[in-house]
Amino acid sequence: MAYLFTSESVSEGHPDKVADQISDALIDNFLAFDKNSKVACETLVTTGQVVLAGEVKSNTYLDVQKIARDTINKIGYTKGAYMFDGSSCGVLSAIHEQSEDINRGVDKENKEEQGAGDQGMMFGYATTETENYMPLALDLSHKILIELAALRREEKDITYLRPDSKSQVTIEYSDDNIPQRIDSIVISTQHDDFVKPASKAKEDVDAADNEMLAKIRKDLVAILIPRVIAKLPENLKPLFNDTITYHINPTGKFVIGGPHGDTGLTGRKIIVDTYGGKGAHGGGAFSGKDPSKVDRSGAYATRHIAKNLVAAGVCDEVLVQVSYAIGVVEPMGIFVDTYGTCPFNMTDGEIAKKVAAIFDMRPSEIEKRLKLRNPIYSETAAYGHMGRKNETITKTFEDIYGKEIKLEVELFTWEKLDYVDTVKAAFGL
Repeated sequence: MAYLFTSESVSEGHPDKVADQISDALIDNFLAFDKNSKVACETLVTTGQVVLAGEVKSNTYLDVQKIARDTINKIGYTKGAYMFDGSSCGVLSAIHEQSEDINRGVDKENKEEQGAGDQGMMFGYATTETENYMPLALDLSHKILIELAALRREEKDITYLRPDSKSQVTIEYSDDNIPQRIDSIVISTQHDDFVKPASKAKEDVDAADNEMLAKIRKDLVAILIPRVIAKLPENLKPLFNDTITYHINPTGKFVIGGPHGDTGLTGRKIIVDTYGGKGAHGGGAFSGKDPSKVDRSGAYATRHIAKNLVAAGVCDEVLVQVSYAIGVVEPMGIFVDTYGTCPFNMTDGEIAKKVAAIFDMRPSEIEKRLKLRNPIYSETAAYGHMGRKNETITKTFEDIYGKEIKLEVELFTWEKLDYVDTVKAAFGL
């Protein structure tokens, strides 16, 4: 019997994502000036306020207030009407030195003996559903909000959009797990109060709100969705048809939003950040953590493994788990689940043994293999850490004295298919 599966995404202006982006902007700046920085930084955002807290071990000093404000302004919170903007909000820093009790288990004279920055398990997932080996419902949810943000910044076809938004896509699958159609799409977007009521009477207020809602519904279905479809591969375009149920701002008016409407915290959107509910999640957030924290680096490494396994033809879908003990170099174990999609006679346990032989999962080796000691994290903090484009860009950073440095960095290295030939050779494919 056919079944439905749903994933959601949130925009860069969602309060939790604002917090993630500030935390990762701090990570990038610390790593830009000191590659060996150890950082765990949490951010809270609310009406007119930003609170920074966490632990740092670094040889550099940053103007954390400026970094936070610049990040907020870049997202688009630049107007007093939002009750939260980068130029006027308060920024409180409670960042302090990292505990030596934690650091002594991580830092070693021999870098190869670097222990894991924490205990826990991390998961990577990949599937043939999409060109970027991501679950379809999540991939579409991200794409909707990326395009919505582009429309907001263009201020041309839709001029009333504000930064905070969410999306959700429900896909109907066949019994053999093949996407058949999009069942429903939910989009909630913050907006200006662009229709004023004739009076304060309830009927006039309701009429103005209904007029706004009708305009938003019409624009998102007629302008946003066609732009999303136009950028999709040809095989996915037929999933969009006239039978889709759209829920556009289903609660009605959405003027009050962002950190003014809902407090944001670093690390509260871990399913949006990964696979939209497909596969599994170890529970640890990514943003605000330097790569010695295996919550982050281990998750990236397992995604890299999963994607290369699927691309090499070992399976059509796979979940890879790695686990660590704090301060211990070697992982506790590697687990693989191919969901019965491996086309040749090999058990998941046998596949896991080969994976362990191919991929060195010591924390220091993950950092080197994926180039994680570079300032590459701001780009991960909205629209998902997985399934993104691997590319090399130049980033500019400014120290507290106003001196700029430019660094060439490679983004989303865990999305590279650089181990496909090695995997094929190991499995005789």
